[in-house]
Amino acid sequence: MNLETRKLSFIQEFLRLQNEEIVSGLEKFLRKRKIELLENDFKPMSIEQFHEEIDRALDDSENERIIKASDLKDKIRKWS
Repeated sequence: MNLETRKLSFIQEFLRLQNEEIVSGLEKFLRKRKIELLENDFKPMSIEQFHEEIDRALDDSENERIIKASDLKDKIRKWS
């Protein structure tokens, strides 16, 4: 059974659940497992990469390729 089929089967089984305790347990498990997987994939950046990011940010600032946080918030508000 491929992943897509397994996910669909899981969703169908999940939708049949009537026990809130089981649903809460599955939600808690999913959140916990996603965090664990993200933490396992996390790799700190090297000092060289860190300095490159800083240099790029400074260059963007010097060449006015930035946007103020307040302007960005205004743009976002207009999206909806």
